[in-house]
Amino acid sequence: MAGHPNPRADAPSNPTAMDAGQRIDRWLCNVRFFKTRGLAVEAIENGRVEINGVRAKAAKLVKPGDQVRVQRPPYVHEVEVLGTVAQRVGAAIAQDLYRESEASIAARARLREQQVLSAVREAPREGKLDKHDRRERERLKRYYD
Repeated sequence: MAGHPNPRADAPSNPTAMDAGQRIDRWLCNVRFFKTRGLAVEAIENGRVEINGVRAKAAKLVKPGDQVRVQRPPYVHEVEVLGTVAQRVGAAIAQDLYRESEASIAARARLREQQVLSAVREAPREGKLDKHDRRERERLKRYYD
């Protein structure tokens, strides 16, 4: 068949074939830390991503064995890269491409628990709030911000 070669013909079909390295922005998107590559680049530019303890740039290559720290406020993920892939993959496969540290998992669990405990709860009520109650609730929200 004449024409242009298929650019995906060379793409590896297994996750370990690209282990030479991959741009951090692509890796973060492909393993589902961010929904789009643009969001990954934005996080990198804002200093929320570190590779081996050094602030990352979007073109920095990651390879298996690298330690990546991703801040997705209010949570922080500290992971070890286990592999790379050419395209975005499903959640089950993505989880096999990195290993999160026990300390990171514990810290996120503590933070989640603190958020639940510190949440302002209102007594259940029937119907819509009246003007006075709405304003009182807004005053409370502003007070705690």
